[in-house]
Amino acid sequence: MKIGIDMMGGDFAPLEAVKGVAAFFAELDAPVQLVLIGDEEQIKAHILNHPLPAERYSIVHASQVIEMHEHPTKALKEKKESSIAIGFYLLATGKTDAFISAGNTGAMMVGSLFSIKPIEGVLRPTIGAYLPREDGTLGLLVDVGLNADCKPENLNQFAILGSLFAQHILNFENPKVGLVNLGEEEGKGNLLAQAAYPLLKQNALINFVGNVEGRDLLQNKADVFVCEGFTGNVILKLAESIYDIVKRRNIDDEHFNRFNFEQYGGVPVLGVSKPVIIGHGISHAIAFKNMIRIAYRMLEIDLMGKIKSSFVAPTT
Repeated sequence: MKIGIDMMGGDFAPLEAVKGVAAFFAELDAPVQLVLIGDEEQIKAHILNHPLPAERYSIVHASQVIEMHEHPTKALKEKKESSIAIGFYLLATGKTDAFISAGNTGAMMVGSLFSIKPIEGVLRPTIGAYLPREDGTLGLLVDVGLNADCKPENLNQFAILGSLFAQHILNFENPKVGLVNLGEEEGKGNLLAQAAYPLLKQNALINFVGNVEGRDLLQNKADVFVCEGFTGNVILKLAESIYDIVKRRNIDDEHFNRFNFEQYGGVPVLGVSKPVIIGHGISHAIAFKNMIRIAYRMLEIDLMGKIKSSFVAPTT
């Protein structure tokens, strides 16, 4: 099992990435090799201060970096020696089994869609994000920005993808799936929500519990919350702002401290054929460590295989 890591992605790279790798090795003695992709000289310099077990990692040199402000598609095309481009090349050619980056989010999305392709039957991959709930568990919100405009069929598939992730990674035995809407009653909402509701209701692969409202997102009325990416991204950024406000006001609260995204690492791209984890640009060591843990877990339980099985067309 090999996991590729973009060591140059994020505002504090490569130092925090190296520290995250060291923390992962210190906490988990797992049969996994990490492939560190980036400027070899810089990476080795930081390893001197944060030693790594030599037999458990390798370095692949990347002479370029895709900066946060660059156009994703153009940058991937023109910077073939960048850490993200090389990371997706290694993933697509089978030299690694998963890829992690806290770099340019757009480039990670483009690479996910065009380098390794969606799983057969998946119309559009989706990105999920975590919702810390008052009972101490995590909910999953899909989509949170990859698909700003959707069709009902897309939301129906997001529900399947999110449910599988919630079951096998977040450990919900039979995840409850809710459709984010402006009312609980069937028939509420815009045209997309009204058309998606019956598809979700008839979907035998999920445990659909109906519409959920904004006030339900941090409660346990559902475990997977489904919406199009425009709404999802607004919710995600609002959740991030809650943590920022709490910290600025010096409030120490167990629940609100769980809004620190670094506790969970990054968000998964669901529906592509291999695990891809996208981290926040301001990720520190704990976030890198947890991104590696998520990728490792996805490989360990063969989440991609379980997704593929769910999208196999029924035989006649």
